[in-house]
Parts: sequence; structure tokens; C-alpha cells
Amino acid sequence: MTLEITNDYGSIDISNEVIASVVGSKAVECYGIVGMASRQQVRDGIAEILGYENYAKGIVVREENSVLDVDMYIIVSYGTKISEVASNVQSTVKYTLEQTLKVKVNSINIFVQGVRVDNGKKN
Repeated sequence: MTLEITNDYGSIDISNEVIASVVGSKAVECYGIVGMASRQQVRDGIAEILGYENYAKGIVVREENSVLDVDMYIIVSYGTKISEVASNVQSTVKYTLEQTLKVKVNSINIFVQGVRVDNGKKN
């Protein structure tokens, strides 16, 4: 699926994978996020942290009538308040999508897949 944006010069088609990559890269910049996790079932209670090139595997983008719904699967840092981290990610991602794509965002759903001790390294 793609998001179609029409302007005076023509139309622009943006794939959901591109939207997911933009959303994922912005989300991991937020305080308290260790990384993105795969939306696939967690095996043995261990969530794999996705690298930059795989952010789309941890994000589901649905578009209906040019309104977006986003599901994000994240891993948070141990010792942070999960509700505050999730709220921060939601507002940051919503702002980014509305400013960069000029689209309406209906919902940003956060699924915390794990809690990790952040050793300062980002994947």
C-alpha cells in the first residue's frame, strides 16, 4: 500500500515501508527507547533489537482516506517510566508525520516488547 499525496504539480506516492522507516528513525531518538522490536511474536521472552535498515519490521502503517494509523513495537530502557516514554514517542511521531507528510494521524499504538538495560549503544 502507498500513501498518495496530490499537489499542484501532480501526485506523490509514498510506500508504507518508507513511512515506517521515517517513523522508526524518529522514534529511536526519543529518550527511553533502546530500539525497535520486530512485530513478530517474541520467542522465549527475548525481543530482538532491529537495526536502522529493518525499522519497517517493527512498525505497521495503515492508511484509510489519507488518515494514518500506526502500530509501533518498541523496547524501552530499564528504569524509565514506560507510560511517559510511550507518550513521548506518540507525540513525536505524530508531529513528524503531520509536518513532513501533511497527513492526519488517527492513532499511534505503542506495543512494548521488552525492557533492556541501555548500555549507551544504539544499533
